[in-house]
Amino acid sequence: MRVAAALQAKGGEEFAKPGSIVEIKFVKGQSLSLTASRLLALMILTAGGDAWQDRPHRMRKADIRRGHKGNERISDMLEELHRTLFAIDDRSWRGKKATLRFSLISSSREEAEDLDGADAGWIEWEFTPDARKLIQESESYAVLNRQAVLGFRSSYALKLYEIGSLRLHRRQSTWKGDMAALRAALGISPDVYKDFAQLRRKVLEKAKAEIDQLAHFRVEWKEIRQGRTVTEIEFRFEPKDAPAQIATVDEIERHSTGRKARREGAVETVAETVEVGSVVKAAISALVAPEKSSEIVFPQGTIRFNAEGLATIARSHGGGWDIDLIADAYRQQMGDRLAKLKGAKLTSSWTGFCESFVARRGRP
Repeated sequence: MRVAAALQAKGGEEFAKPGSIVEIKFVKGQSLSLTASRLLALMILTAGGDAWQDRPHRMRKADIRRGHKGNERISDMLEELHRTLFAIDDRSWRGKKATLRFSLISSSREEAEDLDGADAGWIEWEFTPDARKLIQESESYAVLNRQAVLGFRSSYALKLYEIGSLRLHRRQSTWKGDMAALRAALGISPDVYKDFAQLRRKVLEKAKAEIDQLAHFRVEWKEIRQGRTVTEIEFRFEPKDAPAQIATVDEIERHSTGRKARREGAVETVAETVEVGSVVKAAISALVAPEKSSEIVFPQGTIRFNAEGLATIARSHGGGWDIDLIADAYRQQMGDRLAKLKGAKLTSSWTGFCESFVARRGRP
């Protein structure tokens, strides 16, 4: 919750989701739709470091719609969150192993439509006592990107993105489970994709394609078989290198129209059009954009004293390696491109490089 509060105070697109909520299992036969999953993520983002407190939280309807022009009704999403049950391992009053089932939302209020339109009002909600306890006691968290969350078009991809983000933050780059565990983790109904070849095509391959395009890491999986039957699956999450991180930031800032075509390499670009368009865009930006001299840039010397934010990232994600050693390796990989890199793109690229540095070299 301290991390969530710090990210909320910082502003920007990143927010923390408690590991206990990421790893919570759906009750058999239940799952959240993509839109309800997004709403839950935005609720956690909005509540920030206060998510564990016994108090109402509020959010504008317009913030739910931001970046998404679908026709889904917010009331439908809220009702879905109310009726969806989750399960965790627990102990009974006698001290025996038990399963605790509960919902995450106890109450919600949605302002009625008025003359200003359907998205002009607010929603208000409270988390259940069980959810608040789970959030408060969580000892780990996943750092998610709001634009990436809103960009996913598969609920399975979004769930796997959350799992991968949590695992990488724990520096546990793999997740392994049998088919029952996989379905519980991703919310795959037992009535669909009974054949693994179909599950691979409809769920795993689509989720991988979206994650590789929008997340700060890539995902691969290994199928473990007994005879011809796939009995277990092992996911491996690998941080992207610095150039790939920049490409990811560029992609999630672009409009979602054409994203699938870009992912599949089906978009053909005329070089002259891109060049002219870039020149025009740069000229317009120079005239109307506010001054951005305060944006963070990567220093030439040590990052210990004159780049506090970059140093903090290196200490958090660098696995204990000397932060200036990581910085030198980063400068070497980026070369001349580093001089043009600043702000959010630099932060994302630097974070990904620190994670990949540890993944390649291990701990010192």
